[in-house]
Amino acid sequence: MGMFALERERQTGHGAAEVLATTKAVVDPALRAAVGGMPGAMRLVSGYHFGWWEPDGTPVAGGAGKAVRPALVFAAARAVGGGPEAAVRPAVAVELVHNFTLLHDDVIDHDPVRRHRPTAWKAFSTTEAILAGDAMHSLALRVLAEDPHPAAPAAVRRLADCVVELCEGQREDCAFEQRGDVTLAEVLAMAEAKTGALLGCACAVGALYGGGDERAADALEAFGREIGLAFQLIDDLIGIWGDPAVTGKPVGADLAARKKSLPVVFALESGTPAGARLAELYASQAPLTPQELLLAAEAVDAAGGRAWAQAESCERMAAAIGHLTEAVQDPADAEQLLALAELITRRSS
Repeated sequence: MGMFALERERQTGHGAAEVLATTKAVVDPALRAAVGGMPGAMRLVSGYHFGWWEPDGTPVAGGAGKAVRPALVFAAARAVGGGPEAAVRPAVAVELVHNFTLLHDDVIDHDPVRRHRPTAWKAFSTTEAILAGDAMHSLALRVLAEDPHPAAPAAVRRLADCVVELCEGQREDCAFEQRGDVTLAEVLAMAEAKTGALLGCACAVGALYGGGDERAADALEAFGREIGLAFQLIDDLIGIWGDPAVTGKPVGADLAARKKSLPVVFALESGTPAGARLAELYASQAPLTPQELLLAAEAVDAAGGRAWAQAESCERMAAAIGHLTEAVQDPADAEQLLALAELITRRSS
């Protein structure tokens, strides 16, 4: 554990940036090729969502997304002694699944903006976005099903199970918005299903494609799940205090939507006067004014929600490293996984 902790401290954002850049260089052409085989309208919506072109198909520079999940696939394969060459298909598959969930989440949450421009359902229609997401999900499974690699059948099963868990996590997330008695344990379980499951799956299939056995895959899945919870904790903080210039969303967007995010539920359960003030604001049916959004953010902070979420993300990171030691003995082999984990959990809120 000590060796991994020392290796973790050695990682820098620059190192993780290099891992992501290398991943995108390998995965983007394969991802574009996969999306290019979709029917015309769905291809147009999907390519717009990925940031490759405008709604009319005019190409734009760059592309959306950091490719964190594909990078985890490659890093997990490397950690068990494999290389990225054989893991391109699962890397593409997990990125397709991730973006299928984003397309649907934007519709469900009525989010008008993603990555500083209109979401797909705003640029096209709700129907177009949902169907493109459905097709993207099926495409992900086909990418793996057509792979002759011996790990492909196990990877398909894991990815299919992951999607079911993701859907249940999304269902619970929506259900919690209609309940006033949501517990912190429930929200943590929901976050693991909605966010941790896919990061864990990415690590597990990467391990399998890298030549690891099921034990190694399970340990790296547990690593990814803990990283996913750390990710969600930080993401929830950003949803309250994030800079719109960075997030591409209005300030306090999660509070405006009265989301039962992790720091919010901690505050509501805190038994503090600040928690009670937050409960009153959340109980109101009227849209929160800018002043009320500020008061709600202050209440979450005063009730301890912000400090708890920050500390809990560190605890989850420590737990992740514990799982990593079960599968990887040499810290050098885990270097890329640790760099990515640091990148995920050290985002500014």
